[in-house]
Amino acid sequence: MHPPIAHDAWSPWHPTELAARLSAITRPWCIVGGWALDLWHGHQTREHEDLEFTVLRHDLGVFRGALEGMEFHSVGDGIVERLPANEEPPATISQVWCLDVEARRWRVDMMIEPGTLDTWIYKRDPAISLPRAEIVARTEDGIPYLKPAAILLFKAKYQRAKDEADFERALPKLLSSERQWLKTSLAACHPGHEWLRSL
Repeated sequence: MHPPIAHDAWSPWHPTELAARLSAITRPWCIVGGWALDLWHGHQTREHEDLEFTVLRHDLGVFRGALEGMEFHSVGDGIVERLPANEEPPATISQVWCLDVEARRWRVDMMIEPGTLDTWIYKRDPAISLPRAEIVARTEDGIPYLKPAAILLFKAKYQRAKDEADFERALPKLLSSERQWLKTSLAACHPGHEWLRSL
């Protein structure tokens, strides 16, 4: 029996590694978090302590099957628990960490999103949604990622130093339509947020 893995025992894959492992899957998924912004920028702007991607809840088994050599752990309220192969995570869980069994390191954070095949839904406010084709883009080599306005909407909640830096780097490159969508969504979710003045 292995000892528990520390929560900070991360050696995350690069997005290209994840994309290679998921290359045969046709169900929707995309990179999110800080790496999504860097895929949009076209280069890595900072270090990333993890790698996050999203899947639809009913597709979770498909992705678990594709990630060979991984052990899956549900994450919620600071509690990380092994998720047996034959069990689905509770409806309250929207995050699954993937442990490289051989290396004993966390490789990727699989986020469960509430959308549909055609629609992306913001999990913190289901009233905010967009056609998936409008909010998910792809790099030149085909890696899907959530577009920056949606990534920044998620990051606005925390206002950590890295989120502030991500916002400042992204702002000059946002299209006017993206700025307006982010401004409207921010005003609905975080009234009075300081980013609203910049948008």
